[in-house]
Amino acid sequence: MAGTLKDWITGALDAQLAPQTLVVVDESHLHAGHSGARPEGETHFRVEIVSAAFEGKSRVERHRIVNGVLDEAFKRGLHALAVKAKAPSEAA
Repeated sequence: MAGTLKDWITGALDAQLAPQTLVVVDESHLHAGHSGARPEGETHFRVEIVSAAFEGKSRVERHRIVNGVLDEAFKRGLHALAVKAKAPSEAA
C-alpha cells in the first residue's frame, strides 16, 4: 500500500465502485487518545459515496460492500470507518 491510507481508500473505492461522488476524510485527529488511535494518525475515516452499485441495496448491504472493498485497509490499521452511501437516485 504505497502513499497515504487516504489515497489507497480513495483509489480502491474509485476502482471497484465507480462512484459519481466520493469524499474521503481523515478524522483521526478527532480521536486522539481513543481506542485504536495511533500518534501517526490514519486510523479513523469518514466516507461519503454515491454509486450505482448501491441501487436497490439496504443501508447494511451498502456498508458491507464498502467494508469489503476496504478489507485490506482494516488489516493495515484502519480502525474506524463512518460511511454515508447512496445510490444516484437518492443523491440531491
